[in-house]
Amino acid sequence: QVHLVESGGGLMRPGDSVSLSCTASMSAFGGYIMGWFRQAPGKERQFVAAITFSGSSADYTDSVKGRFTISRDNAKNTVYLQMNSPKSEDTAVYYCAAAQRYSDYILPSAPYEYDYWGQGTQVTVSS
Repeated sequence: QVHLVESGGGLMRPGDSVSLSCTASMSAFGGYIMGWFRQAPGKERQFVAAITFSGSSADYTDSVKGRFTISRDNAKNTVYLQMNSPKSEDTAVYYCAAAQRYSDYILPSAPYEYDYWGQGTQVTVSS
């Protein structure tokens, strides 16, 4: 009954600034940790970023620090991933995910720690 829907993927160029969006259907959206993962062909699903309930803090994988920004708008049940200076290595299917937790003191980074997933959106970065 919980649905997450990503949008904003497509072909990107180095130098672009593009934002992915994920809109969720559940109530009490602000009580979920939200995260972004990606999966490239032949690779495991990889943590990208996660954000606290209120959006006050976030974690990122090292390869995207300084380039990607996760944010959320709880009034719109939406989480975003802004992608600046994308690289060919960023090419992957990007998934948003929600973790139902009582605390956001530590942000989970493993796929199994998340409870709900979107269908994914393809991001392709040319070089």
